[in-house]
Amino acid sequence: MHKIPVLSAAVLLIIGLLSGCLGEFETIRKGDDYELKYQKALEYYENEDWFKAQQLLEQILPVYRGSDKIEKIYYSYADTYFKMGRYVLGSYYFKNFTTTFPNSDKAEDAAFMSAYSNYMLSPNHRLDQTYTEESIEDFQIFVNTYPNSKRVSEVNTLIDDMRDKLEEKAFAEADLYFKLNDFKSANHTYKNVVKVYPDAEKVEHARFMVIKSSYRLALNSIDFVKEERFNETISAYNKFLEKHPNSSLKKEADQLYQASLDKIEKLNQ
Repeated sequence: MHKIPVLSAAVLLIIGLLSGCLGEFETIRKGDDYELKYQKALEYYENEDWFKAQQLLEQILPVYRGSDKIEKIYYSYADTYFKMGRYVLGSYYFKNFTTTFPNSDKAEDAAFMSAYSNYMLSPNHRLDQTYTEESIEDFQIFVNTYPNSKRVSEVNTLIDDMRDKLEEKAFAEADLYFKLNDFKSANHTYKNVVKVYPDAEKVEHARFMVIKSSYRLALNSIDFVKEERFNETISAYNKFLEKHPNSSLKKEADQLYQASLDKIEKLNQ
């Protein structure tokens, strides 16, 4: 009998509290007291109320331009985008900070955060890697600009992580071409993988697949170019054997090599 009024009172109390807080923010946001906006923006920021902080910081940016407070305002404004997961704008405003305030104590942090925002945008290796490449470029600029930064070790680790992703994507693309029987594209992509990632863990596999895709390409070619392409298979085999004489894939590579020799012999007959 008495539970409903008690519950209603509690709900009304919560609604009242929320309305009061929202009312305070709206009053400040719509007012002309920019010093109050500044103080409350920083207060919201410290309390991790990123949305309200961002709204007020955006309003006071043009007002405090040229003042000794503008660096703190601009950096905090950029950071609210990052904290809210809006990494594209976060990267944009952090990069703007570094060019607008190159001598700021926060310039190094802003340069890192601009690159790190793109790192956060870097997707699964199967998707487009534009943000991955941009982040690598930005991190490399960071290391060149701040070679003594305490973040250099962390940055190098992040760069390695993203390079691994690009490497994985390159291998996946080559494997997909092969599965689709597009042996010409597969052969070209495997060769490029070997060239770009010579120290990759899977480079042995890539060199072997250069042989295999080359052989399949030769088999499916017109007679006019078959001998040339079987010779390319033999050349790929010799490079593979030079780099990986004790490979577990050597037996299959030997078979492809011998098959190529046999095909060339039959073509010459």
